[in-house]
Formats: sequence, C-alpha cells, structure tokens
Amino acid sequence: MPWTTFPPDRQPPEAVAALARQVEADGGQVLACYQEPLKDAWQLFAILPLGKVQPTPYQRDLSKPHVARLQEVMKKVGRFVDPVVAVSSGPGLYWTPNGNHRREALTRLKADTVPVILVPEPEVAFQILALNTEKAHNVKEKSLEVIRMYRALRDDEAGGTEETYAFQFEAPWLITLGLLYEWRPRFAGGAFAPLLRRVDKFLKQPLRKGYEERERRAGLVRDADDALADVVARIKKRGINHPYVKNYVLARTTPLTRARKTLPSFDQTFEKLRASLEAFDPAKVRLDEIARSAVFAAPAG
Repeated sequence: MPWTTFPPDRQPPEAVAALARQVEADGGQVLACYQEPLKDAWQLFAILPLGKVQPTPYQRDLSKPHVARLQEVMKKVGRFVDPVVAVSSGPGLYWTPNGNHRREALTRLKADTVPVILVPEPEVAFQILALNTEKAHNVKEKSLEVIRMYRALRDDEAGGTEETYAFQFEAPWLITLGLLYEWRPRFAGGAFAPLLRRVDKFLKQPLRKGYEERERRAGLVRDADDALADVVARIKKRGINHPYVKNYVLARTTPLTRARKTLPSFDQTFEKLRASLEAFDPAKVRLDEIARSAVFAAPAG
C-alpha cells in the first residue's frame, strides 16, 4: 500500500503530508508515513540524498576513531542497517541530532543516500541532543555483549576459532571479562583489565573448546579476585577505607612490570598474582600511600 493511502479515520496531519511532499521535491523518497508506538506521533521513514543531511550546528564534534570504527563495521557487514534521525531545517536541508557519526561514515564510503526517520517537529532535535541517546558501551556492557555473542556462535556450531571472529569480539580479554561479570555482577573489571589486556590472547581452538578454556581462565581470575577481596577486607578492618584500595593492592602484587620485555603466560600471571596476594601483609598498608598512589594514577585534567 503506498504511503499516501490511509483509512479515513487515520489521515496524517497536513504538516506531515507537506513534509512528505518536500522530501520528494528534494529528490528523496518517502517509504512510509506512520505513527510511532509510544504516543502515536506521526513520523516519516524516508531515503534522503546524503548531501542534504547535515549535523545540527550546535552538537558535539565528531569523534574520528568512532567514525573510523563505523566505516570498518559497515564495510564488514556490507550494508547500512541503522537509520539516522533527522528533522527538516527548510527545503533542501535536513539536520540529524542522532546519527552524525553514521552520516559521516556513509559520506566517507561514497554513499549517495541515507535512510532516515524524519521527525516533523524540529524542536525534538534539542530533546534528542539533551538526552544524549548515542551512549557508548562501558567495559561491563561490552564484555557481556561479547560473551553472549560468543555463546550464540558456539551454539550455532559456526566454524572457525576466536581469531576468525576477532572483528566481532574486538578484544580477547573482553571474552574472559564477560564470564566474570556474569558470575559476579560487581566484579572489579576496571582493576583487572590492565592485566588481562597484556596477557589474554585470542585462542586458536574451535569455539566449543575455546569456551571451556575461557571458563578455566576466568576461574583463575576469580581465584585471584577472592584473594584480593580477602586482603581488602583485612585492610578495611584496620579502619582504612579508600576507593583506590583494590588498585593499590594489585599494583603492588602484580607479576607484570613495565620493564618486562617477555610477559609470562596467562596461567603464570594469575597463579603468581594469587600467590602474591595470599602473601601480602595488610598491616604494612598506610592510608597516605593509597591516597598518593591514587593521585599519581589519575588521568591528567
């Protein structure tokens, strides 16, 4: 049924119909005119000439790494599957308050058109920007997404190894962290991530066997976390409470140093870490040392 055909009791407002005619006059194509599911507000789903879609003049600057990442994803997938949101800024010009990185990635890939969800009310653009709807993943969210993707590929008996899906998984340590976050939702991923980044590698085994190895590796990290929790509890029992205490203890028990040219294996790293934690003397810890270490570790402003 063409977008212009509606039941008598569900005719779009004239402003929406006028916007649809403007899209066609601008060389675009209206694919659908519909009411969105929350409050039945009218919107258009359309294909617009890419050159006529621009960022709002008041939004944040582009992140070049994010645009490059989107380009890579689009080339890998071979299609554009996530329409941008746009509002009309007058005939021949449309602003996107949500989707500027995708728009830029399409531009760099030499696309001619872009699919958009066209909102008739321009003021909605301010609301979308204020809500910051394009929120990046944090480490926990990304890790959980990766381990769920891993299981889906394993259960589908997809061929290949972790290296085959390196693009999808992004980093090997995210797989291990995903299991740990599932086991312990409050796991201190930020404290252990620097170690995992250096010694965790993609496995060459088929995914089914690889998953068993990932569980074993996550178990080694969990054992180290248990030992760390015991040390931290004994430090707090002495009346020393500081948000950096876990990082402080790990920094003094890690088997990895910046000066090392040859890193130990994953197993060696976490077995040595657990042994160091079990031998650590909480009685020697001072609050001023933890506070000073936290200051030195903080990123520059």
